[in-house]
Amino acid sequence: MIRQPENFPATVKEVRRQLALSQEELAHALGVSFATVNRWENGRTAPSKLARRQFELFCGQKKAQGLLQGLKKLSFV
Repeated sequence: MIRQPENFPATVKEVRRQLALSQEELAHALGVSFATVNRWENGRTAPSKLARRQFELFCGQKKAQGLLQGLKKLSFV
């Protein structure tokens, strides 16, 4: 079983809030399903290593573009 960082659901919600994205839009950007993002936010499932890495890269790109503020270094792997 993959151990989920305690703050992962809150981080996903905060990223979506700052970027004004729906769960569906974030899912599309990450290449996962809407249901997957929904389960992450609700703490029902933890992302796979690959999905966590995709999320980290996505957030890193958005931070570099100045679109994400105040998030600590994302490293869930």
